[in-house]
Amino acid sequence: MELPHHVREGVRGAERSARLSSIGRLAPGLAVAVAVAIVARLVADAAPAYLNEILVAVLLGIVFANVGRPLPASVAPGVRFAVQRVLRFGIILLGARLSLQAVVAIGAGALGLVLVSMSVAFTAAILVGRGLRLPPRLALLIGVGTAVCGNSAIVATAPVIDAEDRETSFAVATITLFGTLALFLYPFIGHALALGDTTFGVWSGVAVNDTSQVVATSGAYSLAARDVATVVKLVRNALMAPLIVGIAWWWRRSGEAAGQNVGRSVRSAVPLFVLGFLALALLRTLGIITPALAGPIDYAATTLILIALAGVGLNTRVVQLRSIGATPFFAGLATASVLAALSLSVIVGLGVAPH
Repeated sequence: MELPHHVREGVRGAERSARLSSIGRLAPGLAVAVAVAIVARLVADAAPAYLNEILVAVLLGIVFANVGRPLPASVAPGVRFAVQRVLRFGIILLGARLSLQAVVAIGAGALGLVLVSMSVAFTAAILVGRGLRLPPRLALLIGVGTAVCGNSAIVATAPVIDAEDRETSFAVATITLFGTLALFLYPFIGHALALGDTTFGVWSGVAVNDTSQVVATSGAYSLAARDVATVVKLVRNALMAPLIVGIAWWWRRSGEAAGQNVGRSVRSAVPLFVLGFLALALLRTLGIITPALAGPIDYAATTLILIALAGVGLNTRVVQLRSIGATPFFAGLATASVLAALSLSVIVGLGVAPH
């Protein structure tokens, strides 16, 4: 039965109001992130080459968020949107830079290293956590965050093991801290060791935690390194769903109390933006996206990623990082150090990198 005209109009009006309300809620934070990105690009254009726009954007964001008066609460939704949705859309557009053959070559070449590195990081976190008498759930969350996909993996895994909010918060803060440190330390180490773009891209794609941190770290080194690191990180992201199923099975086998939200966690862990990235790479391979068209798309991708990384800086709260506590800090430090040192040694020593 068709609704009366005035009812249909009322429904449409309500939908329009809801959309406008959502846009209004996101606008302040997005505006701040865009402003920081614009300033970062202008500063980087006038600065020495080693101080690129990504480093400037993250630094400016951190300064604005932590120095002087705190940012108003109205900024938070838009900043989160930039870090999550804008970043993923930017990564999707990066697919236009690469052919599908190049993506497969990079991903397949790094798959073995990714699996070994994930296993080592996960095991190291569990063993270090036991040695430091860290709560098992917190140790596991730190391991998952280090091994797979940073904060996204932590949030998806927490319901599966029935983690407490405090444990989830500690794990997120720990992973955020070491991912932020990687942004500034890894490029310095890479230049000191004269690592090639591919080598550095594989290393940062394997050893840095969150997707935003991987893109920022590798982008601070070079665009070529960013392309490689993005593909390697997407391989890690794609493994998150099966890993959550494995964690649920292992957690129950170990006799620990488990949550009942495995299906929901697995669904939330499926990285749909990976499929978007592959779709654009396929269009590039088929010639639908021509080199002339790929240029503007790449510029849009770089701009969106810069806005998202400005959001990463704006979303970093030093006070929260200081509240981690000594034990989670040392557990995270040990796990991150083992992963970074082992993966770099294998990549450089054995030449494990896609060509």
